[in-house]
Formats: sequence, C-alpha cells, structure tokens
Amino acid sequence: MTTDTSAGATTDPTGAEGQDRLRDLYADWSQIIATTPDLSMRLFRAIFDEWHQPTVEPEGVTYREDTVGGVPGIWCLPVGADESQVLLYSHGGGFAVGSAASHRKLAAHVAKTLGAVSFVLDYRRAPEHPHPAQVEDGVAVFDALVASGIEPRNITTIGDSAGGNLAIAIPLALQQQGKPTPGQVIAFSPWVDMENKGETLTSNNDTDALITRELLEGMIAGVLGERVAPTTPLANPLYADFTGFPRLYMNAGSAEALMDNAHRIEERAKAAGVDVTLSIGEGQQHVFPFLAGRSTVVDQELSRISDWYRQGR
Repeated sequence: MTTDTSAGATTDPTGAEGQDRLRDLYADWSQIIATTPDLSMRLFRAIFDEWHQPTVEPEGVTYREDTVGGVPGIWCLPVGADESQVLLYSHGGGFAVGSAASHRKLAAHVAKTLGAVSFVLDYRRAPEHPHPAQVEDGVAVFDALVASGIEPRNITTIGDSAGGNLAIAIPLALQQQGKPTPGQVIAFSPWVDMENKGETLTSNNDTDALITRELLEGMIAGVLGERVAPTTPLANPLYADFTGFPRLYMNAGSAEALMDNAHRIEERAKAAGVDVTLSIGEGQQHVFPFLAGRSTVVDQELSRISDWYRQGR
C-alpha cells in the first residue's frame, strides 16, 4: 500500500487559463439546483450531461457506439491502443444522472494514457432502476467481454463518484458469483457511503462546490428505495469483504466532501491484504481528473496512474 498526497501541491491546479473550470461548473449546477425546487429529472440529467465541458477533447481518439452484454455505451479507441486491454468505465452521477456521453472524453484520456481501449457504460439509472440494476449491468458487460475473448486480468473496472462505487462493486459481485475478477480497479472520488456519515461531508462543506449531505440524501433514496438497506455490501462497499480483491488505485480531492470515502475504502481493503494506492489532489474538487488536458495536476495524476497500471502488467 502506498499513499501519495503530493498531487497539485506546487502547481497551478487550474491550468494556463488561471480558471478552475470544474469548480465553476459545479458552482453553476449548485445554483440551479438551489433555485429550481421543481427541477424535473429530465432537466437534472440534461444539466449533468455538461460534465464533459472542462475536459479537453483528446487527440487521436475515435468513438463508436455499441451494445455489449445488452448494455449500451461508447467505445473510446485511441490510435494504436492495445484492444486486448479494456477499461470498463462506469460514469458518475449519483446512479441517476451522467452518461456515457458526459464521460467519454475523460474515459478516452485515461485509455490513451494507458494504451488501452475503454467502454463507457450507459447503465440503467435510478430511480427508475434501483440497486442492483447498475451492478448487474456492469457484470453483464464484464461477462460479455470475457466471452468475446478478453482475458479477465486484462480488464480494468474504472469509474468516478457513483461510478467509482460500481468499479469496486462489480468485482465484488463477480467474486460472489465465483467468477474471475478484473486485473485491477481504478476509482476516482468513489462515493460508497450510503449511510451518509462521512466526516468530510461536514469538514469540507465550505470547500466542495457541488456535494452536500442533502444532495446525497436524494441520490441515496433514489437508488436504494425502501427495500435496500444502506449497509448492503454491493451498494455500500464499506461493508464488503475485500479478501482476494484486485489491486486498487483511488484518488480524491482534498477539498471535496467525499474525500473520506476513499480513505475508508483504503483502510478496509488494506486490512484485507489488498494492494492499494491512494492519491490525494491538494485543493482539488470532486473527480478532478475531469480537467484532463487542461491541468498540470491531472497530467501528473494520469502519469502516476500509468506507472501504477504498467507495474501490474
């Protein structure tokens, strides 16, 4: 296990333009949510499909819509990538918003850096489809990739926020089913605490431009409904058994309200003997890799992930 807290300590986290576009976007969303009490789910989802805006379009990448294992999504295909190395990417958005379209640029940056291809799932979203629909869709895609000839160890489950939860939960579900698991797991700002008890929800309330306890309460109600307990391990991996779990890389921003989710997963996985790396971006917001192509901090973070990834090959 290693812990890296150097990300962003001495460089401009906003890039050459001197503007933290991610924070500004989050602040704008928060303003809309606060002043529009009757915001419909359709408009809520439309707003969060702007998530790609802070991310620079990566060069040398093509995209292809596809359906894998019955689940629609978008392939991110960097020129010259090894197509036997697949990143199974689950987007964030509280299980209710976000999409393959909102996350394709971020997934493509990671795939290009790692020399792999990525499939970004458009998994079924809550509240129309509560837990475990999202985990089931991830498992279905993993199974289909394996059936197509991809070696399980050459698949990486990856995601951000709620998608970071899924990146962790999918291998746990595969373990429960007695199936092979991915070779490694990557989670950006994973949101795993369905009990909404995190300490940094309070301590970082004034520095996080988006996440609040109240926002999460609504997301939890949508995905768990009245039938799923918030301590269910595949919904809340803080209650999971991590014995035999794949090597794990996580990051989070020091300014975000969900930072302690990553720390708590690190502690639980480490206690089970898992190879864990946690990188904390000083002063960074929720899912700070969305600044890919615009931020020196993210360039450095992607380089760290690349080094970690290659060490496990």
